[in-house]
Amino acid sequence: MRTEAKAVVIGGGVIGCSILYHLTKLGWSDVVLLERDELTSGSTWHAAANIHGLHDSTNISRIQHYTMTLYKELEQETGQGCGVFQPGSLYLAQTEDRAHQLRLQAAKAKLYGMNFYEISIEEAQELNPLVNFDGIRCVMYEPDGGNVDPSGVTQAYATGARQRGAEIHRFTPVTATEAQPDGTWIVKTPKGDIHTEWVVNAAGLWGREVAKLAGLELPLQPTEHQYFVTETIPEIAGMERRLPSVSDRDGEYYLRQEGQGLLVGAYEKGMKFWAEDGTPLDFAHDLFPDDLERIEENMMNAIERVPVVGDAGIKRVINGPMIWSPDANVLFGPVPELSGYFCCNGIIPGFSQSGGMGLMAAQWMIEGETQFDMFNWDVARFGDWATKEFTKARVEDQYAHRFAIHFPNEERSAGRPARTRPIYEMQREMGAVFGLNAGWEHPLWFADQPGAEDTNGFTRQNWWGPVGEECKMLRARAGIIDISNFAKYRCKGPDAEDWLNAVFANRMPKAVGRSCLTPLISKRGGIAGDFTVTRLAEDEFWVIGSGMAERYHKRFFGAVPLPEGTSFESLTQEVCGFNVAGPKSREMLQRMTNEPLDTASFPFMRSKRLMLAGINVVALRVSFTGDLGWELHCATEDQEKLYIALIEAGREFGAGPVGSRALMSLRVEKGYGSWSREYSPEYFPHEVGFQPLCKMDKDFLNKSAAKTAMGAPAREELVLLHLNAEDVEASDADATGGEPIFKDGRGIGRVTSGTYGYTVGMSLALGYVKDAKPGDTVEVMVLGRAHRAVILAEPPFDPKGERLRA
Repeated sequence: MRTEAKAVVIGGGVIGCSILYHLTKLGWSDVVLLERDELTSGSTWHAAANIHGLHDSTNISRIQHYTMTLYKELEQETGQGCGVFQPGSLYLAQTEDRAHQLRLQAAKAKLYGMNFYEISIEEAQELNPLVNFDGIRCVMYEPDGGNVDPSGVTQAYATGARQRGAEIHRFTPVTATEAQPDGTWIVKTPKGDIHTEWVVNAAGLWGREVAKLAGLELPLQPTEHQYFVTETIPEIAGMERRLPSVSDRDGEYYLRQEGQGLLVGAYEKGMKFWAEDGTPLDFAHDLFPDDLERIEENMMNAIERVPVVGDAGIKRVINGPMIWSPDANVLFGPVPELSGYFCCNGIIPGFSQSGGMGLMAAQWMIEGETQFDMFNWDVARFGDWATKEFTKARVEDQYAHRFAIHFPNEERSAGRPARTRPIYEMQREMGAVFGLNAGWEHPLWFADQPGAEDTNGFTRQNWWGPVGEECKMLRARAGIIDISNFAKYRCKGPDAEDWLNAVFANRMPKAVGRSCLTPLISKRGGIAGDFTVTRLAEDEFWVIGSGMAERYHKRFFGAVPLPEGTSFESLTQEVCGFNVAGPKSREMLQRMTNEPLDTASFPFMRSKRLMLAGINVVALRVSFTGDLGWELHCATEDQEKLYIALIEAGREFGAGPVGSRALMSLRVEKGYGSWSREYSPEYFPHEVGFQPLCKMDKDFLNKSAAKTAMGAPAREELVLLHLNAEDVEASDADATGGEPIFKDGRGIGRVTSGTYGYTVGMSLALGYVKDAKPGDTVEVMVLGRAHRAVILAEPPFDPKGERLRA
């Protein structure tokens, strides 16, 4: 066994073996995989191993598409069979909402060159004559859908890795992972120790236990999961071809051919946790007792749709464990607080994603970053606020609603509240309907009375009207927006300016009281973040960025060593904030302070410490609404007092509370982008309009990558679109993000943010396009149907920034 390695992968399931294989494929041969038992132990060996390409997320669709095409290449490369069956998959819609979801996925498939399209009921009946299509609104067909052999795929990855020099050691449990002062690790086993640059936790059911060896707590929870295989069905035995699988998610089951029978699986409402206090170390190729009563309702749905299921005997039942994260997505990437510790845990559709996740992991470790934006699957999206209780509540909800539609803007209530601020109860009594942001409760919109809840769907919902009233109030008078969930940092010390200049692309403000906007550049030259930096004193700066990306950004801040005597600390918990914006905001705030707020005394992009209603605040003359406004930051213990003062002062001017959904509409009216939507590592500065903010006459983090990226023509450009320009009432739905954009039948881009612009009377969308210019007419696939749109030359609200700078 090697004593030195570039990477040690812990876990010999399909994910661990895929990561090992891709590390070797990208050039690392001195890598090792350690498995405590036999390969495929845990969850891999008993998986149903279905494969499909389409997902609501574009990047996960790309990852799944890569995985599906990899398996046959893997067979040819290694000589190891993967048991690939691809008779196709039928996706059924019983409801209008499911039809919307499937048609949007079909539009995405067309944009990205994937094989997924709508067929008639008659065509579907011919493909699978066993299905009863009564009540089906539409059917999608994925010709490449199917299933693989779990053990065959895992062994193929292992064989491919070995052929390129990797070592695999079975029956070799890891007993310790010890961090070294230089950022490397010692991985201890009964067979000896390995010194490595990277520890990769791909331990599946034992992901929690392996994490604890490094002092980590991962939000993971195993459950039981059942499927059954029928005896031979004569109708199938008499066929000369394999039947396409059936995805009837409205019926909450999945079904495919297995031998000459059918495999039927379900995610039942009465789910069952397993191993709440830790996965047993002696568990390997074990199963639980059958408990088909739990999935009886799902079975009846399957029988109604495919009647031969009801006549067939049951050959065997598989009731085995799966391990889930709170949102049913993988916990992926380097742990921000540790050097060289990589997680890939909690993957549910493992055989649809194994290849793509392995490739992304290898890219991150070897090249420093993934080619796709993986922020929504980054382990950094959860913090210590994701407690065991929160995790269990969310997993229960995710399991029971596995096949439910995840609607745009949907907020699930399970496990909440996790984190609240002092004014939470006050806002709730004011009618606030809350969303979740990095664990924090924050107001989405304000109803007429307490207790209101969102309705969910693809069309405009119950909050559409109230959000419009909030927008109109702010644009006409003023509004008060809780921005406490923004991430806030303080950099202080004699070398604070130099350090910030070494981190960020823009030049830091020289004068006290000045602010600047600056991008943070990723390893490949993309946008890792956008920040406002304010100089509050000669040796003190405040930095404000995305709250949900705070843990993600730790990796970038940690890449530039802090000079001795200079500190950089998070103030996100200690400081709260409000944005007061609108044409009456100056007059309203002037009643609360003796500090002059006129333009000459307090211009745009300036800051001051001042007393507001007797409270110390840091005031910044900026506003994400694009309107006249101030950000006001105070100590958390003063939040309630300041909020009461602002609400009371606002009454005289007809101003009141405004939620984040209104802020979304207001910033899109102004054409402002947002982190994780418009700004991501996939897009370069000159593609998002940030090139002027990158000062190439100074050094900064990943400058060479930015220079290379900006030296090439923009691949796509960020634009603002007006949908249904000829008829405002043409649709009762707006774009929400992810919708493909076509021009003359050719895919040219996608929407990143969409909303209704209430104060300009337009359905609007921000998105990236290629080969298009202002004034061009394009088609945006809202609800999977073509909606005419015009690319705007300038934002419809305050295009010259006159109100912003007033």
